[in-house]
Amino acid sequence: MKAVGITSHGGSEVLELIDCPQPEIESNEVLVRIKACALNHLDIWIRRGLPGLKLKMPHILGADIAGTVEAVGSLVRNTKPGDEVLLSPSLSCMHCEYCLSGRDNLCAQYDMLGLRSPGGYAEMVKCPSVNVLPKPANLTFEEAASVPLVFLTAWHMLVGRVDLRPGEIVLVHAAGSGVGIAAIQIGKLLGARVIATASTKEKLDKAAQLGADDLINYSEHDFLDEIKRLTNKRGVDVVFEHTGEATWEKSVRSLVRGGRLVTCGATSGHNGNLDIRYLFSKQIALFGSYMGGKPELLEVLKHFESGRLKPVVDRVLPLEAAAEAQKALENRAQFGKVVLTP
Repeated sequence: MKAVGITSHGGSEVLELIDCPQPEIESNEVLVRIKACALNHLDIWIRRGLPGLKLKMPHILGADIAGTVEAVGSLVRNTKPGDEVLLSPSLSCMHCEYCLSGRDNLCAQYDMLGLRSPGGYAEMVKCPSVNVLPKPANLTFEEAASVPLVFLTAWHMLVGRVDLRPGEIVLVHAAGSGVGIAAIQIGKLLGARVIATASTKEKLDKAAQLGADDLINYSEHDFLDEIKRLTNKRGVDVVFEHTGEATWEKSVRSLVRGGRLVTCGATSGHNGNLDIRYLFSKQIALFGSYMGGKPELLEVLKHFESGRLKPVVDRVLPLEAAAEAQKALENRAQFGKVVLTP
């Protein structure tokens, strides 16, 4: 089968179109013919190389996958050949206390499609049958592939970790990113007032179309000053953080007394200054968050079926244009998901 893989770590030039064997499935696995695979910044970090991450080369990237079932193992009962599906990216042991309680993102053996296991930059992929979910009928394959990782991550952050409530104010950074787009929509679904930041007027206009109540262009204004102005110096109840070092200190200072900051990433750097006195004197809570449990993804999909949440696709490119697709993410040239189709 055709795939785009890496044989070494480095820049986008290490992405190569390769021929590789079709995956062979075990009795509890499903073989999926990929119709669409959405990109994430995780793909870029893996391509560049992560500390302690050792991969079997060539490695196929891509966590967000939608397609049709090609074949199923002898023990599989939840799907059949021909079914239109999307895949939960999360891989875990399914036996430990965390997996059995629906918190598989805490499993010590946690993995993801495209992380250590082969992913979706290919014509075919295999996965455990528990990862196979029906594709909402009202979504195209490109739209369905744009859902799992970012909407699951944002849902777990705002619902599972900080319990965002109606009437609260949430600050969402990087409104044009996949997870930022998800957070804006989920924030509005939960009845919150959403303040969104982005670097261009075009991205902010699109954020407003998704429901953002207040907009901050951080390339023109200091977002902390703007938060103070928009909230009459009160601050926000929740900060949705995923940019890291560049925004961290001011994100903490944007919080109301007793506020909560939840973070899932550090794209601008992983060192964040924090005055511990400020933390305890204002009784601020900091939450780390990583992906989400499979039950949460099922909950998220209900809102896509009802139309209350909507995927946002920026562009669709052929598989062989994977390097171009990744450059779009690296240059922050997109609003929404960049999707590859074999």
